[in-house]
Amino acid sequence: MSLVDLVMPKLGESIMEATILKWHKQPGDPVKQDETILDIATDKVDSEVPSTSAGVIEEILFNVNDVVPIGTVIAKIRTDVSEKGEHRPSSPSVSSQQIKQENSYQPVSSGNGQHGSNSQANTNRFYSPLVLNIAANEGVSMSELEKISGTGNEGRVTKKDILEYVSSRDQGTSYKPQDSSYKIHEVTVIADDQRTAAHDQPSRQLTTYSGNVEIIEMDRMRKLIAAHMVNSKHTSAHVTSFTEADVTNLVLWRERVKKEFEKRENTKITYTPLFIEAVVRCIKKYPLINSSVDGDRIIIKKDINIGMATALQNGNLIVPVIRSADQLNLVGLAKQVNGLADNARNNKLRPEDTQGGTFTLTNVGTSGSLMGTPIINQPQVAILAVGAIKKRPVVIETSQGDSIAIRHMMYLSLSYDHRIVDGSLGATFLTAVANELENFNPQRDF
Repeated sequence: MSLVDLVMPKLGESIMEATILKWHKQPGDPVKQDETILDIATDKVDSEVPSTSAGVIEEILFNVNDVVPIGTVIAKIRTDVSEKGEHRPSSPSVSSQQIKQENSYQPVSSGNGQHGSNSQANTNRFYSPLVLNIAANEGVSMSELEKISGTGNEGRVTKKDILEYVSSRDQGTSYKPQDSSYKIHEVTVIADDQRTAAHDQPSRQLTTYSGNVEIIEMDRMRKLIAAHMVNSKHTSAHVTSFTEADVTNLVLWRERVKKEFEKRENTKITYTPLFIEAVVRCIKKYPLINSSVDGDRIIIKKDINIGMATALQNGNLIVPVIRSADQLNLVGLAKQVNGLADNARNNKLRPEDTQGGTFTLTNVGTSGSLMGTPIINQPQVAILAVGAIKKRPVVIETSQGDSIAIRHMMYLSLSYDHRIVDGSLGATFLTAVANELENFNPQRDF
C-alpha cells in the first residue's frame, strides 16, 4: 500500500507552529491533488492546506484546535486506490497515537508512531519539542527542566512555564511555579461562533463577579494579540515621544487631486501612503530605527518593510507589510496600502503578507484619537502612531511678523525600544517625520 505523508507546511520565516481550524476531508474521503484538505491558522493569518497527491484520506493525525509544529505529519493519503476495492478507513476519527494537549503539542511521528524524544531517556515526563527547543537555546539542562512545576495537562511543562523559569533565572530571582489550583488556559479557539477547546482542558477554579456582568471568551486572534502585546512590554524598554505637525499643504493637495488620482490610477489616495512615504525618507537618514535586537547584537535591516496596523471588522488588529517600501513611488504605495487593507478585511491575506516588517505605522486617527502610545511590534524597535487631523488656530511665524491662522494640525507619537534607541535619536527621527509632512510640496504631481 502506497502512503503519502501530508505535513504542516512552512508558512513564514518566523512561524514555527499552526492551529488546525477545520478538516474538509475525513478518513475514507477521496481527494484530488491541490484540493483543500484543512484550514489552519497562525498568529498572523488563516490559510488553506491543499493535498499534495490524489488518493483517499487514510488517516488524520490531529484534531481541530490542535497546535502542530511546522513539518509534522498531519495526515496520510493512500494513493493506490485504483488497485483496491472500497476503502475502509482504519479509524473514523483521530489516530490513537495522538494525545490531547494544552498550549504545548505532542507530534505524531511518521515512522513508528512513538512519541517523545531521546532527551527524555531518564524520565517518564513528557516535554514537547517546543519546550525542549527553548530549553536548548536558553541553556536549561534536563535536570533543571525536571524541577520546573508544569501547569499543563497532567503537570506538563508549557511554553509559559519554561519562559517564566528562564526569566526568573536571568533576573537572579527565585522561580515560583504557578499555583496548579488555578491554571491560565492558553487554548486556542477556531472562531467567534464556534466552540472553544476549553472542554479539553483541566477544570479551573471558578471566579465569581459581583454586579451585572457579561462574560465573553476571547477569540483565537484576540488571545494571540494579547500574548504578543504583553510579550513586547516584557521584551522592550518602551519610551514614547510626541510632536505635532502642520499638515495643511498635504491635506489641501490630497483634496485637490483625489478624484483625478482615482480616475487615472484606479485606486484611492488616502493619507497612509503619504505618511509611509515620509517615514521611508526618514528611515534612510536614521537607519538604526529600522533594526532589531538579538541578545547583545543590533541587527540593522537594509530592507525597509513597513507594517501598517489594520483594524478588522471584528475589532481585532492585523499588520500587513509593504515590502521594499523605499522602492515604490506614491502610486505604488497607494496600491499596496489599499490592496493589503482590502485583503485583510476580507480575510484574504497570505502568510507572507504579514511577515518581515521592519517598522510599523498605526493610524489611531481613523477612530478619532488625537494621539496614542503604541506598543512596539516585536522584533522591531519602533512604531509610529499618527492621530486625527484637526483644524486649530496656530501661530504662524513669518519674516513680516507673527499671525494666527486656522491650520490642519496632527499629533504624532513614536514608541521606541530604549535598549538601543536613545531619547535623542527617537525625538530626532520623530521631528524629521513631522518636518517631512510640514514641508510637503502642494504643487507636486503624483
